[in-house]
Formats: sequence, structure tokens, C-alpha cells
Amino acid sequence: MKIVVLDGHTLNPGDLDWTSLEALGEVTIYPRTKSAETHQRAQAADILVVNKHLLDADLLAKLPQLKLVAVTATGFNNVDVTAAAEHGIPVCNVSGYSTPAVAQHVFALLTHFTNQVAAHNASVQAGDWSRSPDFAYTLDTITELTALRLGIYGLGRIGQAVARVGQALGMDVWAHHKHPKRDAMDGVTFVDLPTLFAKCNVVSLHAPLSASNHEIVNYALLKTMPAPSYLINTGRGGLIHEKDLARALQEGMLTGAALDVLSSEPPPADHPLIGVPNCIITPHVAWASQSARNRLLAETVQNIEAFQTGKLRNRVN
Repeated sequence: MKIVVLDGHTLNPGDLDWTSLEALGEVTIYPRTKSAETHQRAQAADILVVNKHLLDADLLAKLPQLKLVAVTATGFNNVDVTAAAEHGIPVCNVSGYSTPAVAQHVFALLTHFTNQVAAHNASVQAGDWSRSPDFAYTLDTITELTALRLGIYGLGRIGQAVARVGQALGMDVWAHHKHPKRDAMDGVTFVDLPTLFAKCNVVSLHAPLSASNHEIVNYALLKTMPAPSYLINTGRGGLIHEKDLARALQEGMLTGAALDVLSSEPPPADHPLIGVPNCIITPHVAWASQSARNRLLAETVQNIEAFQTGKLRNRVN
């Protein structure tokens, strides 16, 4: 079978081994593909492997030889899965591969604020410690996580992992979730969304984005958070009304916000949150540890192997 990877760079920028995929057929790997190049590159493929590259209905209609789309991600909104089904093309994704990586990133973002490691290192490198009359000094208050209540919006697999880490660090953990009875966790208090924001110092977002929760985190919620207050988003950028968040930060209503996702990626240079005080942004890397990407590649290979043996796993359409 001819297997074409249209945007392989994000999955494997060079630190993984494509050998397991290459064993499955005649493989062509493109680091990136422009929209104008898609049809030419995809037209001979039996299997397309995509991460975020767009496969819309018009394109799928022009690929009569296509037999499978393997998405190297959990989200698959870049593929018109309805059109794919109409053409008899199964679409398979991978879920759960990034849970440890994302949970780790949540606390890396949070401790950026509470421990101020980067700021203290910059101070030492600038010679402040060498000039200090004391053996130790702090630039600002260092906050213990045990003093903070952690609120989690969306207690799925990643939310549960974040809850477990928070509990291990001595945090009181609350959550807002669609299925509190089904997904009950020992030691986690379930509350409504306004209560989550009004009573939790840290709110970490982990719910999937839908029409019902688009920009659900707004100024009205943010202004109710108790001090110190931190908003963490490693979920979906569209969960936040970004201009409202910028306003809350500029007015000092939040101690800090740490975001790994934005509503537009890559963001425009004039994005309302770039350059805002006490807002740190990482370029959608929470999922991207080497171990997580290796699991993602392995699961993708298994999806393709299953298809080649007449089975389907992780089909989303």
C-alpha cells in the first residue's frame, strides 16, 4: 500500500524513528504540505496520515483510491469525517497518548508563577545574588501549592491525571464535569462552573471544545476568582474569551494566566494576549514530549496494521 504522511514534522521533528511505519508499505513523508500541494501529493495514496492538515469534502471527493485516513492526534476536526464516511473511507485517531505529558505541563506552567524559577535564575545571572548582603533572597512571594485550591474544568483522562498530581502535592481538588457520578474520584468535590471559579485559586481547563462552551471562560467568571488566582489552559483555545482574559489580566484581577493553546494557531502577531503582563504562552507543546509522540506514532502504526488485516481500531466515523 502507498502511505503518504502530509505533515510529519510536528509528530517527528527528527527524534523518532519512522521504521515501524515504513514497514507497512511504500511510505512517503512530507514534513509539511501547503494546501495547493495536497491533491498532487495525496492522489496516489491508499492511506493518508495527517496531524492537522485539512482534508475537506472537496478534496476527499477527488481521491477515489483513498482507503484510510490515520490522524496522528486525538482531535480530528481537520478531516470532514462525514464526507469520508460517504466515500467509504474510515478515519482513525489516537487518544490517551499525551495524558502524562499534558499533566506534567500543567504543573510546569503553574509553578512558573508560584516558584518563579526563571525570574530568580535571571536575577542570579544578572549578578544580584553576588551583590546581595544576605545568603538568600526572594523577588516576590513564593506560594506553596498546598495553600491553593485546584479547580478542573473537564474531568476526563487528562483532567483526572491533573487531579491526581494536585492531590499528591497536597492541593484541595474541585471539578466541574458533565458526568460527576460516572467519573467520581475520591477526594474530588464536584461543583457548578460559577462555584469552581469563585472558590478555586487555580482553574485548569480540560474539557473538549463544543458550540455550547465556546468562550465559556469570560470576564464575569474570571473576576470572581479568589487571590492568588491562576488560569491554566492546555485544552482548547476557544474555551476562553481571549479579550476578556486580556482585560482581566490588565486590570490585575488575575495573578497570572498560562496558556498552551490559543483560538488561532499560529496566532497573529497582534493577538490580544501576546505581550499582556502576567500571561505566559507556550506554542501548543503540552502534548509533545518525546515519549508521548512515540506512543502516538506506535498507536498510529497499530491503526494502520489493523486496517491492513481487515480490522478497524479507533474509528471515529
